[in-house]
Amino acid sequence: MKEYPFTAVLVDGIRTPFLRSGTKYNDLMAYDLGRYAIQGLLARNAVDPKTIDRVIIGNVIQEVRTSNVARESALGAGIPDSVPAFTVALACISSNQAIASGVDSIRSGQARIILAGGTETMSDIPVRFKKKFRQKVLEARKYKSPLDFLKFIKGLGFKDLLPELPAIAEFSTGETMGKSADRMAARFAVSRNDQDEFAMRSHHLAAKATEEGLLDEELFPVKTPPKFNVVKHDNGFRADTTMEKLAKLKPAFIKPHGTITAGNASFLTDGASACFIMEEQTALKLGLQPKAYLREYNFVSQDPKEELLLGPAYATPKVLDQMDLTLADIDVFELHEAFAGQVLSVLAALDSDKFAKKSLQRDSKVGQIPMEKLNTMGGSLSLGHPFGATGTRLVTTAANRLINEDGKYALVTACAAGGQGHAIILERYES
Repeated sequence: MKEYPFTAVLVDGIRTPFLRSGTKYNDLMAYDLGRYAIQGLLARNAVDPKTIDRVIIGNVIQEVRTSNVARESALGAGIPDSVPAFTVALACISSNQAIASGVDSIRSGQARIILAGGTETMSDIPVRFKKKFRQKVLEARKYKSPLDFLKFIKGLGFKDLLPELPAIAEFSTGETMGKSADRMAARFAVSRNDQDEFAMRSHHLAAKATEEGLLDEELFPVKTPPKFNVVKHDNGFRADTTMEKLAKLKPAFIKPHGTITAGNASFLTDGASACFIMEEQTALKLGLQPKAYLREYNFVSQDPKEELLLGPAYATPKVLDQMDLTLADIDVFELHEAFAGQVLSVLAALDSDKFAKKSLQRDSKVGQIPMEKLNTMGGSLSLGHPFGATGTRLVTTAANRLINEDGKYALVTACAAGGQGHAIILERYES
């Protein structure tokens, strides 16, 4: 493990409840969810907002009115205008990047207190007109007389007036993430039954954790307008899901023989998260008890066509080597669940000598991740996946689990669009 001038610690992390898109956050912007998360973090920690050095927020689907949603959410949450804020976008690992940027700032001495997190809404995505119509609108700004507007309709067809939705396919390959996940599951011989079993596990664990209050430590209730009803828990998990119910669902991407369905894939989600990352001595001087050291991390990237979601299989051995650890040293695993097939493919790759030799240039496999240590309170399949916010949820959950389960090291890892991935090691902070 490298030595750094300053040590970064995670002091606390919270999130709004994650809700299925189109439900109780339907009237809110990502800006609103972001400021709720920031307000929640400030409410729980005795930190003077003026002492925050930087606010870094992850966001993927950008709202044009709040192009720097980190700045707007920070101001909306009451953070002084003297505190800089910027937004980062790295697909599903955007808030992972927000945390990493904060860690770097602290290690180098540029900052003492960083507020990092993420926010996302899929209930109100930006829908635009087609390019030809947009060009006409820009051209119309130069019109000087009413007759000039006759030029506007010239050359426009009916199709030019149809709305254009954000793309769900990879720009570089033209392939949807679900289709890539389907092909990857086939490559690693992950069956439909295996995927449904893992999805059911995730939903049941999330329901159990919610019922037992295990997630309360990371959740901050939200009052939603216009009636300001209080939202206390996630609403995406299905406690009553069964293998029989999941088996009835049809393939969603490769039809009719694909294995990815709506039941074993993560769903469109709204939510936000936030955490305090501090220089260790600064946190102690403020009387705050850190939860974990933020140790080594890395970001990786592969072929977005063939290995779109395999990032964790590459990032995990790399970060273990950075820490001189093995999988056997890890007590807590939090792996982002984009699809059940993606998680199981990553687990299979890590446990494969063939993959190790061919893709990792290692003599032997990385090893097996014990299921009893993996995502024990559910994951993105059941809790939801607001693109920009998931990374901070993973890190917060991992830190809380280390404390509650009396562990030492946690591994957080996630895949992302573009064939990218991330992994970070947390070490429990001993008081």
